[in-house]
Formats: sequence, structure tokens, C-alpha cells
Amino acid sequence: MQIKQITQNKKQFLPLLLLGDEQESMIDRYLERGDLFALYDPDCKTICVVTKEGPGIYEIKNIATSPHAQRQGYGQKMVQFVLNYYQPWAHTFLVGTGDSPLTLSFYQKCGFQVSHRIPNFFINHYDHAIYENGKQLIDMVYLKKELSAQK
Repeated sequence: MQIKQITQNKKQFLPLLLLGDEQESMIDRYLERGDLFALYDPDCKTICVVTKEGPGIYEIKNIATSPHAQRQGYGQKMVQFVLNYYQPWAHTFLVGTGDSPLTLSFYQKCGFQVSHRIPNFFINHYDHAIYENGKQLIDMVYLKKELSAQK
């Protein structure tokens, strides 16, 4: 297993990015300003985009695992990698997601805690209704993990 930072041709990962955020125009808002990481074992299993949102504050904007590789620990390995990678500079990590029990429990297993909500985010920012496990996503739920930065 190997995790690589992708610095060029980030759009080549669009099919996988669309699993984590299903509207391309939303991905375009953060992809180029974010750091893109890809986990290979031996092919690409998981991708993750991280952005800097302020001094010491970073956000996982997109994380997705190929359907054939889901529930095998790749997502958790990627989250742990980015937390370790940004440890020298970060004091807070954020992630925003839909109000889905499966997704929320994934981030909670990774050590994140619910922080706050943005009401009607998915209704106001997407051009179509977003569903996860048969439930329409309406509010963005933010989770937070505090780190002890070295600098």
C-alpha cells in the first residue's frame, strides 16, 4: 500500500471524486486549491482532498473509496495518513458531510466529533437532490478533530 500526493492532472480522478461529492461544479471550487492524495494497493483505492481553511485549520473536502474496495479499511488509513501528514501545521481538522448515520459513524471512528450544522446546505448549493441510503441530505454536518500542532 502506498499513498501519493497528486499535484498535476487532478481531474483524472474525477470519477472517484464524484463518489465523495456528486456535483462537479462543487468539486471545482476546492480541487485546485486543495492537496490531493491517492492510496494505491496496487491500483487506486481511495482519494482525499484537503484544504487549508485558516491558520492551523484544515478540512477534508472529499474522500472516496472505489466501490470494490469499500469496507476494507482504506478510508480510515487515508484519514490517519492526512492527520499525520498535517500534524506539524494543524491544530484543527474539519470535515463536512451529510446527515447520514453511516458517514457520521465513519468519521466518529476516526476520532472526529460533531461540531455544528449548516442548515439547508445541500438544498442551497446543489442543483439536484442528494440522497444517501435512501435519505435526502439537507443540512451539512461539520465534525471536528483537535490536534496538537508542533509549530
